[in-house]
Amino acid sequence: MTRDEALAILKEYTKTESLLKHAFAVEAAMRAYARKFNEDEELWGVVGLLHDFDYEKFPEEHPMKGSKILEEKGVPEDIRKAILGHANYSGVLRDTLMAKTLYAVDELCGFLIAVALVRPTKSIGEVKVKSVKKKMKDKSFAAKVNRDEIREGAEELGVPFEEHVEFVVKALSGVAERLGLNP
Repeated sequence: MTRDEALAILKEYTKTESLLKHAFAVEAAMRAYARKFNEDEELWGVVGLLHDFDYEKFPEEHPMKGSKILEEKGVPEDIRKAILGHANYSGVLRDTLMAKTLYAVDELCGFLIAVALVRPTKSIGEVKVKSVKKKMKDKSFAAKVNRDEIREGAEELGVPFEEHVEFVVKALSGVAERLGLNP
């Protein structure tokens, strides 16, 4: 599956700007980790783009409904399985590096963007690990973001939390303009 094909599916089902930006953020983080791990950057980017494509239209059935839609469109099982695995409640095991990476970057991307947006400059590049840790302790800040999943994701991936945060911040800095964050 190509990026253009994945982008067409994403835009068919997702109209909300914030959800589109989240997809682009997760795509950037997935591509960066694919390069780091010497994996297929295009494949991993597609998984990042598509992981929440069904959320806007089918929030109660996400990501199971999306997996069925993708299956009908002929999307390969490895992509669908990684996407299903990013939701703990799906019951699908994250048994590939790609699936573990998606889980590790999904919630973190949303949280890092929230941290950047409260900075005076709104610059993702200025987000520091210390600030992220402080904001994680504040339960009212970005309250919908699951902090346990952020920590579990780094653990499953086998990357120290601080290193993981710095890596994803750098990945998001590369698409800062697309995310509406100053580079």
